[in-house]
Amino acid sequence: MKKSIIDHLNDPGQLEKLYRSNKPVFKQTFNSLYPQIKGSPLAAYWNERLNYTGPEFGWGTRKDMLFLIMVSAIAGLIAKLPAILHLEEDYFYARNIGFIIFPGLTAYFIRKHQLPLKKILPMALASLLGLVYINLFPDLPESDTLLLSSMHLLLFLWVILGWAFMGGNGNHPRKWLGYMRYNGDTIIMTTLILMAGGLLTALTIGLFAAIDIQIERFYFDYIGIFGLCAAPIAGTYLTQTNPQLVGKVSPVIAKIFSPLVLGMLLMYLLAMSFTGKDPYNDREFLLTFNGLLIGVMAIILFSVSEIANISNHKREIWVLLLLSVLTLIVNGIAVSAILFRISEWGMSPNRAAVLGGNVLILIHLLMVTFQLYQVTLKQGQITRVGETIGLYLPVYFIWSIIVTFLFPFMFGFT
Repeated sequence: MKKSIIDHLNDPGQLEKLYRSNKPVFKQTFNSLYPQIKGSPLAAYWNERLNYTGPEFGWGTRKDMLFLIMVSAIAGLIAKLPAILHLEEDYFYARNIGFIIFPGLTAYFIRKHQLPLKKILPMALASLLGLVYINLFPDLPESDTLLLSSMHLLLFLWVILGWAFMGGNGNHPRKWLGYMRYNGDTIIMTTLILMAGGLLTALTIGLFAAIDIQIERFYFDYIGIFGLCAAPIAGTYLTQTNPQLVGKVSPVIAKIFSPLVLGMLLMYLLAMSFTGKDPYNDREFLLTFNGLLIGVMAIILFSVSEIANISNHKREIWVLLLLSVLTLIVNGIAVSAILFRISEWGMSPNRAAVLGGNVLILIHLLMVTFQLYQVTLKQGQITRVGETIGLYLPVYFIWSIIVTFLFPFMFGFT
């Protein structure tokens, strides 16, 4: 290796081949040789490449930390409002769960980008509109439109957060793809934080129980709930201030989970054909089926956002293409099932919402699948797949507005 490095010191291509043939040995040999060859510009480049350690972990400024603590505390206090104001928990959380976390995250990105008032106002007014609307909704526990509005309000707030993430400028599709990547990274970091918090909780309760002090209720009421609310905010802060924390983990997770989900989906469809279960006559199964569809669709979008930065992604593209095709089959079954139920039992708020959502996902999947197919034929670029994803995400925002704000009036709040 030593002789080969010296012989090809001015041959970048050959040095790259040597490095890829045995990276540990190449690095060790090169570092031992570097004092002799450090006069070469190419040697200086390789020295930086091999020994670059990346930025150290940072906590941000003191103001950043104070802002993080303040936003987390406010989120925790909002979550405690039922106890503070003696409100019915089911009533409050069903309508306001999104307002516990999303406004705090939106405020974080508004502060990060130092957005002017003219960009903050539309986001603030849209969030306020959602807050007032959902809390003035008639108290009808059996209302399907109330449930639909509450669920789609989360999508509405999620897009507002995306708008803040992009600095109030969501006209570029690639920025939406960056938002998808942020969601994946934050989910990973938040999961790690919650796991660590769960371990701390178990240890704390166990230690106090050992001395006959039962603190479970106090702990969950005054510490646990604040920790749960702070986790996604802290996860966002860490991924934004230290992108290297999950920058290499997310692509690996995408590469591992995509083929696993592909295998799971294939086995699920085969098993479904043997069990006799079908979404045409089983309402609960149809809901589960749609949940599966949304989950797989999210994995496809996340995986595309992660592999877009990988130079050699041929295998990953084929996996995503096959996964998209299978998901199209699942989507086709779901659409046909809901059309069957509408023809048999008529239109209802739930059926209209499921049909509309499935049709939108079907169109999106067709666009993404076509672009992935183009990439496999070398007639397109993976970046074009990402742009297709980003271009379509605002369509879901429009749909969330329709279901959240218009469906109750269209169906008489039933």
